Amino acid sequence: MISQFFVLSQRGDNIVFRDYRGEVQKGSAEIFFRKVKFWKEDGHEEAPPVFNVDGVNYFHVKIVGLLFVATTRVNVSPCLMLELLQRVARVIKDYLGVLNEDSLRKNFVLVYELLDEVIDFGYVQTTSTEVLKSYVFNEPIVIDAARLQPLGPASIFMQGTKRMPATAVTKSVVANEPGCRKREEIFVDIIEKISMTFSSSGYILTSEIDGTIQMKSYLTGNPEILLALNDDLSIGKDGRSIYEYRSSSGSGAVILDDCNFHESVRLNSFDLDRTLSLIPPDGEFTVMNYRMTQEFKPPFRINTLTEEAGALKVEVIIKINAEFSSNITANTIVVEMPLPKYTTRVGFGLEPGAVGQKTDFKEATKRLEWGLKKIVGGSEHTLRAKLTFSQESRGNIIKESGPVSMTFTIPMYNASRLQEFNRLENHRNL
Repeated sequence: MISQFFVLSQRGDNIVFRDYRGEVQKGSAEIFFRKVKFWKEDGHEEAPPVFNVDGVNYFHVKIVGLLFVATTRVNVSPCLMLELLQRVARVIKDYLGVLNEDSLRKNFVLVYELLDEVIDFGYVQTTSTEVLKSYVFNEPIVIDAARLQPLGPASIFMQGTKRMPATAVTKSVVANEPGCRKREEIFVDIIEKISMTFSSSGYILTSEIDGTIQMKSYLTGNPEILLALNDDLSIGKDGRSIYEYRSSSGSGAVILDDCNFHESVRLNSFDLDRTLSLIPPDGEFTVMNYRMTQEFKPPFRINTLTEEAGALKVEVIIKINAEFSSNITANTIVVEMPLPKYTTRVGFGLEPGAVGQKTDFKEATKRLEWGLKKIVGGSEHTLRAKLTFSQESRGNIIKESGPVSMTFTIPMYNASRLQEFNRLENHRNL
């Protein structure tokens, strides 16, 4: 049960606001934004997704630079609320095609109509785009995605950096094409989040992939779709499927630790030929979530070297090696490294001719940041940082620094080697 729902811009402007129960004081949006903007508790630069101020629980997610927020005075599940905010954002995107400040302002009547159908007196009714089509009748004002500026760093898989979405899928699922033509298209994406830990000598200590197969459907007539995965796919650490199927493909098989499927997916033939059968609902949805801890080749190798350069000076060298094909490019890369708490100044040295790279020393949190606009496969990049301390170190500088963390996006690349092939049961051309 929620009391309020609102959407704020990066500047704190109130774009959408709906008060369902009148239990929270006016001005909650301003209180929330002020708290998030100046969050300094425990040395963090960003506010957590859930916090409490004066008895009011605030839940928020950041999507393409917009803050989706819900408030309540009662004790509700944080996971439920965060999932609700993600789903509300997805429903709005399904209807508007493009989710940004401009599209929300131009379609505020439609957005409020959607919110009134999704939430009634603080209780969630539905977040299904297909179900909402029976109750929402306003037509969206379509925004031309080709004229949009690329998005800067903003925090769904996660709160992180987003890229400009392809214009092919930035269309409303309810709006017709010019001439009242219906779109007959379907888009399938594999999105993976890689988490790895390296030792100081470069060996892999832990590795994990959290992945999803996302689908966005513009098909009419509810045709059945067959989605075929790798023939050598196994599920379970012992190589068995959910039907106790054992793969005979050998060590080269794709082995998932576990997975779950959308409610529309039928697994009748999955055990036989690794094919998923489904009738896709309208809009964007997750066909399958999966997790993999099988050993895989990492896209990057990071090595660090720390050398003393004087009584109160240390030089840190960070080297990145891109271990993927040269026809693939990673973008929006950010490397971070915590430094000793007595670090007062950091001087940076980049490679000669370095383009699209930025460095920064966050003095409040004692953190080194290195941003790279893009990295081409097979390339190598090096950063030298000279640290100045306020006192002579009495401990191990290496233990007081790090670990190095790295975030990035690599289009057209998946480390798990999971593949999908789809076709329509009635043989319509995609």
